[in-house]
Amino acid sequence: MDETLQDIHILIVDDEEGIRITFEMFLKREGYGRITTAATFEEALFAINEQRFDLIISDIVLEGAKGTDLLRYIRQTGVRCPVVMITGFPNLESAAEAVRHGAFDYISKPVNKDTLLRFVRQALKHWQLQKEKSALQRENEKFRRYLEVIFSSVSDAIITVNERMEITNLNNTAKMWLGGVDAQKAIKLDALPGEMGKACLHDAGQVIKNGEVVREHQVECRKPDGTIRMISLNAAPIKDEVNEFNGAVIVARDITLGLPDDKKDSRIRFHRFIGVSSVMQDVYRLIENVGRVDTAVLITGESGTGKELAAEALHAESRRKDQPLVKVDCAAMPEDLLESELFGHRKGSFTGADRDRPGRLLQADKGSLFLDEIGDITPRMQLRLLRFLQEKTFNPVGQDTFVRVDVRVIAATNVDLKKKVKDGTFREDLYYRLKVVEILLPPLRERKECIPLLVHNFLVTFRDELGKKIINISDQAMEILKAYSWPGNVRELRHVIERACVLCPGATLLKEHFSNELLFAKQSADFPDHAPPQRMFADPGARIQQSGPYISEEQQILEALKATGGNKAKAAKLLGIDRSTLYRKMQRYRF
Repeated sequence: MDETLQDIHILIVDDEEGIRITFEMFLKREGYGRITTAATFEEALFAINEQRFDLIISDIVLEGAKGTDLLRYIRQTGVRCPVVMITGFPNLESAAEAVRHGAFDYISKPVNKDTLLRFVRQALKHWQLQKEKSALQRENEKFRRYLEVIFSSVSDAIITVNERMEITNLNNTAKMWLGGVDAQKAIKLDALPGEMGKACLHDAGQVIKNGEVVREHQVECRKPDGTIRMISLNAAPIKDEVNEFNGAVIVARDITLGLPDDKKDSRIRFHRFIGVSSVMQDVYRLIENVGRVDTAVLITGESGTGKELAAEALHAESRRKDQPLVKVDCAAMPEDLLESELFGHRKGSFTGADRDRPGRLLQADKGSLFLDEIGDITPRMQLRLLRFLQEKTFNPVGQDTFVRVDVRVIAATNVDLKKKVKDGTFREDLYYRLKVVEILLPPLRERKECIPLLVHNFLVTFRDELGKKIINISDQAMEILKAYSWPGNVRELRHVIERACVLCPGATLLKEHFSNELLFAKQSADFPDHAPPQRMFADPGARIQQSGPYISEEQQILEALKATGGNKAKAAKLLGIDRSTLYRKMQRYRF
């Protein structure tokens, strides 16, 4: 290069102070003498307007703006130096967007010294070649081949069409999904087969007619083996460097929920249960086997694990499936009301009994009776229930004669009945009468491989109920869900997804749609008895009081500042974050 390293001027744009300092140190040690840094979009614009740069290195995500906004401004103002983008979420879409706006290349985080210096050397060499107006065709050809490799190798289907709706190119995935279509024969888009062909024709027509982007168009396509492939289509206009319209590009992504290879033969659904883990497969088999046998069953498990679903599945698997399944929540009624509900009463048997009323046992005759929260019934009700289980007869309140019924009893509890028996608060003989067979439902934290299936099921449910267009969930959001300990089990997960769907305005659920309690409790799975950590700070030497089971980010910062007497450097260390990050968060919370 003509200039010495000392003469080369480089601009670094990043809102993380630590990254700016590190990049500047790497470059200066390499011999680059003129380094300017900018923390915000506005600072970068000021620097570009005031100085000439040989290279700009910018994060693709800036506070209040995007790196592509900076790229657009650079090209609009006629600045010709190369720009290298830094991205924490590398994918074809982000790469294509950066290149489309004029970036020389992009680097995936984390960026080490060798990678940074290599990209800097490459960008500056390219810049020198541009200034000398030599070897430009070679570089363009190299870049074209690079894009062709990406185009051919990505798992998404990519199709490009011209303004006449003729296919100009398509990658291997698109050829496979469309049954071996060859773009070399100048096929019109309306000749593509099946549902995917119709969807591509519609979306490309919208782009070419209106010049607008079509996003997240979901289509069900039937594969040759008869199964359904769910695809999400995105279409955008193709424009050259002088912004002249040249056609449209369609990207189709398979969003069909898949299973690991070792789970292919597992059942995803069993009646109303959803789950593919080995423990759930055992539960399914046990319910099938026990369901066929007309015996009492005790369903145990934590709250929210699906005990009512298990009772429904047992009834559906039994010979009584065409008869009623009658449900009673034992915890929701006082003793007198529960007795009347179960056994019924005669007119005049107590104040307010103005007519005969059949009890739930009589209603369940020939069918099944589900007694939920059986551990909460009183000793007198325990005795009455024991007599019924022994004799299969009962007498309604206010009636001396006995009534015989044919009822299968299924009970459930989330308490430790063995402990209650030992404490003398639950009859041992009743316990063993109910527990002829026990079905223990595992907590969600012990079957976390079921979480993606449950999430997608709830997502579809609430998407339809709320009239939303949500089709997916980000990897970061899913990781938070899988890391959480779920003390409320599947019921809690359902409520979390419902809330997130309510708050989500777009097509993808993000972690920002979760509550702070969930976000800051995600490490609690590492603690015994699914209790959250007492503190969420990095420094074990400091002691910070916590008022509740979880602590919000804002409260964490306030407590850290209080514990360190307002010393921001110590507070940042206590929180385990960079000092610049602490300043930014303090500004966000306005203190």
